[in-house]
Amino acid sequence: MSVTKADVEAALARVMMPDGRNLLAHDLIRALNVEGSVVRFVIEAPSAEIAQQMGPLRDAAEKVVAELPGVSAAQVALTAHAPAAKPPSLKVGGHPKPQEGPLKPAGVKRILAIGSGKGGVGKSTVSSNLAVALARVGRRVGLLDADIYGPSQPRMMGVNKRPASPDGKTIIPLEAHGVTLMSIGFMIEEGKAVVWRGPMLMGALQQMLGQVQWGELDVLIVDLPPGTGDVQLTLCTKTELDGAIVVSTPQDVSLIDARKALDMFGTLKTPVLGLIENMSLFVCPDCGSEHHIFGHGGVAAEAGKLGVPLLANLPIDLETRLAGDEGTPVATGTGPMAEAYARLAETLIKDGKA
Repeated sequence: MSVTKADVEAALARVMMPDGRNLLAHDLIRALNVEGSVVRFVIEAPSAEIAQQMGPLRDAAEKVVAELPGVSAAQVALTAHAPAAKPPSLKVGGHPKPQEGPLKPAGVKRILAIGSGKGGVGKSTVSSNLAVALARVGRRVGLLDADIYGPSQPRMMGVNKRPASPDGKTIIPLEAHGVTLMSIGFMIEEGKAVVWRGPMLMGALQQMLGQVQWGELDVLIVDLPPGTGDVQLTLCTKTELDGAIVVSTPQDVSLIDARKALDMFGTLKTPVLGLIENMSLFVCPDCGSEHHIFGHGGVAAEAGKLGVPLLANLPIDLETRLAGDEGTPVATGTGPMAEAYARLAETLIKDGKA
């Protein structure tokens, strides 16, 4: 009569621990192997200290298996689970380190900033969907969420775990939807506020650009915070930035702040590659009629004044909002909005900007 693994496991289930549960219930059996009439297995104790006290238990396990019909020998090893290596401490933030001049991460061909003069115009939505659209046509794309106070890319891209660090200095970025990702949101507890002064912001941005192993990228998209503050100043002066794209809604109050963002990029000698009019219109899903909720044509007129391209008119759309909240950008799918972002990506590639 030949013995089976099931027979051995049934026998081991009769070997009880002091707490009344058996060896299998504690998941202590490893490398169970049956070769003919010879049975081999390992009992792995949680620690070396506990292993020293488990000699009688090992003998009992060996005895019940050796007594099974068809078993000529039972060979049992008692070992201890190795303690988990303590991960290197990785601290983000702090004062920026001196650098000789503007930097560009190794392997990154282009860096594009997506900015806006004010919040709520959909800049982060545009950043995530543009990154995905570029990746879908074969570009190697990175996305850096530089909105330190309000990082939204972890939610929009559907990723929220801490990046690895092999040495406490190098940061291994995450990946989703074909895009390499880094955000301060990965480094802090969800819902926890970042309460930092300007130098801490500058140090964190410097780390996320210089210490992250971005790999070989055709383009790194930087999702900037709203406004014209420390992060924008640091990025434009300390990084080899290839250009900026400004996002605005058509309404006058957004354009007032968008003009300030445009003026900032001009002051900092950063070329503006174009403007994007977001939430340009709403198409009624029931009747198909178009409604210009936030006005019409304001961004196009501003682009004309500046002599820069209007890169896209993107409507306000329920599918886009739902997709962002669910962590799967609308550009990953099909439909009018995915096609709109695909056209935007094609325009940037055609013009040599991505």
